[in-house]
Amino acid sequence: MCQGLGLNTTRSRYVWQHGRVVTVAHFQAHCAIRGLIGVFLILTSSVLLDSSSSLLFSVLLAQLPLLTSALPAHPRRHPPTHADLDKLTNQTRHLQKLTHDLISDQEFDSVIDHHRFKSLPAISGRANDLSSLELKPTLSQLHADLKSFEHHFEWLNKVTRKHHHSSAPKLGEMISHIKSLITSLHRQMMRVEAPRISVPSPSLPPPPSFHWEMDQSSQELLQRFRLFCDWAARAFLSLKSKMQA
Repeated sequence: MCQGLGLNTTRSRYVWQHGRVVTVAHFQAHCAIRGLIGVFLILTSSVLLDSSSSLLFSVLLAQLPLLTSALPAHPRRHPPTHADLDKLTNQTRHLQKLTHDLISDQEFDSVIDHHRFKSLPAISGRANDLSSLELKPTLSQLHADLKSFEHHFEWLNKVTRKHHHSSAPKLGEMISHIKSLITSLHRQMMRVEAPRISVPSPSLPPPPSFHWEMDQSSQELLQRFRLFCDWAARAFLSLKSKMQA
């Protein structure tokens, strides 16, 4: 049986087949050829072929070159468009604003301890790094970094709910937007066959016992994530400018 999983997009032209993304035309031609081979095996397995079977076999055999020519050697890659990168940039900027609002909502006057989380993604902010970015490695790395932040914020969300902190609803909203950006980014990775980087389990501190400990953890995560969003948005804009060049 020839099976493929259609990608959930509004204008899907691709299906998931045998661990890779292929075009619908590629998938349909592949299924047609498999069907033809199946008929061929049935006919040739018979000891005697009557005249009608011989005629059918001749017709199917004549169609084989047409079907094989319709099957591309490799599915075409479709790099992100300017609109795709604009969408990723807007989603990232919106997350940056949500992060800024959460930082502003929390009244915190003491010095932030920036060493509670040992597994947060390293963030580079140099202009030279932006100019040297390449499409596939950048998409893969940003996707992995977002997944890492997602794991950290899900931990923070659990402890804020446990302490009935006022920031819990907004934090839950921000996590939903992080997941949405991860989905959008992964869709673009699949289009260009960018490799997916495995994300190790985060190194998390012990659950905070006091309210001020939770605030420390929250501020550290939010400030690091705000820096990441700024960097990611600049990276998307840099990739877009290279496409225009």
